[in-house]
Amino acid sequence: MGNKSSLILRPEDIREIQEETGFTPNQIERLFSRFTSLDRGDCGTLSREDFLRIPELAINPICDRIVHAFFIDSHDDRVNFRQFMNVLARFRPPKANKIKLNSREDKLRFTFKMYDLDDDDVISREELVSILQMMVGENIEQDQLMSIVERTIVEADRSGSGSITFDDFCTALSRTDVERKLSIIFLS
Repeated sequence: MGNKSSLILRPEDIREIQEETGFTPNQIERLFSRFTSLDRGDCGTLSREDFLRIPELAINPICDRIVHAFFIDSHDDRVNFRQFMNVLARFRPPKANKIKLNSREDKLRFTFKMYDLDDDDVISREELVSILQMMVGENIEQDQLMSIVERTIVEADRSGSGSITFDDFCTALSRTDVERKLSIIFLS
């Protein structure tokens, strides 16, 4: 899917995307329409700027991290339709068909990466402070914020390293209904 002439969703593309993501053909077609409307350059890919033009996303305090999530598997700061769909699939409610992209572990990994700003597979104090500052802005005093960060690190850090590993993160969220909390109902 490159230039304007290839911006056609073929039945075999729909079938493959359905198998990978669990979306229905109708959902895939609707999301393709949304994707192409965001693709202002008609090049078959989206840039960070294309995402930032989405008003509902632009007002989100962690907008940059959400947009970053779409580019984790990108090698050229562009996202094609299949990459777009794979990220959205993480937000589908889990179903009996067991699509890996929306499994509990994948949802946890996706969320962990939102906090892991430097992609070093641990969440440091500094990263936790940065994300929480993005989320709460000036609505909380710095000493309160630091207290929350310290408590979070103490409670989640099982190894005593002063940071949170993915295993620590999973353990800390073991009683949280991640599957439901990280799910969006997509229209059919």
